[in-house]
Order: sequence, then C-alpha cells, then structure tokens
Amino acid sequence: MPLRRRPRTPDTAGTGTCPDAPRPPGRAAALALPLCALVLCACTGQGQERSDAGPGTPSAPATAGPTAVSTAAPAEAKALAERYRGSGGDEDVHAVEREPGPEGVALLVVRSRATESDAERFDRLKDSLVFFLVQVEGVSLERGYLMDVFGRDGSLLHRLDART
Repeated sequence: MPLRRRPRTPDTAGTGTCPDAPRPPGRAAALALPLCALVLCACTGQGQERSDAGPGTPSAPATAGPTAVSTAAPAEAKALAERYRGSGGDEDVHAVEREPGPEGVALLVVRSRATESDAERFDRLKDSLVFFLVQVEGVSLERGYLMDVFGRDGSLLHRLDART
C-alpha cells in the first residue's frame, strides 16, 4: 500500500513538516544532556580534596557527605555505631565508618541524626568515640585521625584534622 502525502497548507508550506507529525527532540534535549551531566558531577564531589595544611585546619571534603538521596550506610558502619552507643556513646550516632586516610591516618566518617551541633557537643562526641575506638575496639590512632561528622540531612557539622 503506497503512502499518501498530505497536501501542503499555507501553515506548513516551505517547512516540510506535517502539522500532526510528532516533533523530533530539539534544542531542549540537546541542552538537557550536558546539564544533567553537570549536575551529576557536582553531586559526586569530584575534584574536591582535603588539604594538608595542618592539624585543626578545616578543608574541603574528600568526598561528598551522606545525604538523603545517597545509599544507606554500610552494615559494618551501623554495627560499629551500635557497639559505640551500647557502651554509652552518643545516641544520635547511627553510623561510624573507618577508612584509611592520607598517609595511613584513620579517616572517621560519623553519621548523626543531629541537625546541628555546637563545639561542646562535638568535643564530647570526639572524646567518647576516640576512647571507644582505642580502648574497646583496639584501633591504633597513634598517628592521629581525621573526623567528619555529618548531620541528618547530610550537611557537614564538624571536620577535625587531629594528625600528630
């Protein structure tokens, strides 16, 4: 069966299009792809590095912090936080990840249910967590440690560089 052409009308004359034909994706799709790539790169934290300026110096995050849209904390991090809370630790802490940091120094990533934290509360958390890790878990922190504490919404509440 041969295809029939629609007659040209004044509205479509010279455009080569049919008024009922679906429009191919145009500039909107061409702009959407690079924009999506840009947003995804920004969300992964690529290009951010921790500076080695010295102890106690805040620096850019080594990785993006946990957020509501990120994956759940690893099972080991949840189990460590449960043991920490069971020994009298901060009840808001729901995950503690231990990772190798720069120069072999431990990187501690703490996920908390808290929405904000002051210096006094952070000092209590830091002291009790370090005591627990060294005395109960047998973790060596003789070279110091780095600690990032993230709140309920994934925002960075505290960053500490306690390298010796």
